[in-house]
Amino acid sequence: MPRYALKIEYDGRPFRGWQAQSGLPSVQTAIEAALARLEPDLPRIAAAGRTDSGVHATGQVAHCDLTRDWDPFRLYEALNHHLRLAPVSVVACARVDADFHARFSALERRYLFRLLNRRAPPALEAGRVWHIRHVLALDPMREAARHLLGKHDFTTFRASQCQAASPVKTLDALEIETVEMPEGREIRFHLRARSFLHNQVRSMVGTLERVGAGAWSPGEVKAALDARDRAACGPVSPPDGLYLTGVGYARDPFHSGAETGGLSAPP
Repeated sequence: MPRYALKIEYDGRPFRGWQAQSGLPSVQTAIEAALARLEPDLPRIAAAGRTDSGVHATGQVAHCDLTRDWDPFRLYEALNHHLRLAPVSVVACARVDADFHARFSALERRYLFRLLNRRAPPALEAGRVWHIRHVLALDPMREAARHLLGKHDFTTFRASQCQAASPVKTLDALEIETVEMPEGREIRFHLRARSFLHNQVRSMVGTLERVGAGAWSPGEVKAALDARDRAACGPVSPPDGLYLTGVGYARDPFHSGAETGGLSAPP
């Protein structure tokens, strides 16, 4: 069966996460329903990351196996046609080798967390940013973030229902930048690792917010990490501001010279 990689963008608010669940809306179910309009009785699709309820994506990657040898551009167009009523879009499509796996071939995942720091609530970005009214201090947050970089046991920042075999992960990047906004600013957390534990990003960002607010010191974040105890974690941030922005592979399926569907494809 020909295998295709899909790069997917979605608004996570209407969904109970990526993974299909009986009787509940999910991103996977929406895409599989669109695929079923093209070919019935297909195997389930697999994704690079199982985002939680309310979490968004601009660079989720999934793969699907079809019986028909589709032109990637035609498949891209057909899927977006059948997804038009859902806040889900296939932004690129590529034919890939049979051994490509969206999850197991991935070498890194990249996430963005957006925090709107101003008094006024968001009118246009409601549900897409975490709104914090009090002023946050950036330098202490950046100092605290440095304690989280590298290879650690992240039990403190791991959800109790996490199914990962080990709490030991390597956090390759946690960068904090600011973007000026009307009457305030947006604080953006950029995170990169081969893989993340369940709720790890939201747990770390929620804890760093406490540092920025002056309720925690940077050293208390290191102590919480070293405690390897979920009870030592700060508050978990809401999903509103979290985005899966990209997945890294040894060969990028969408820029490897393979036939793809997307903006550069012919009309």
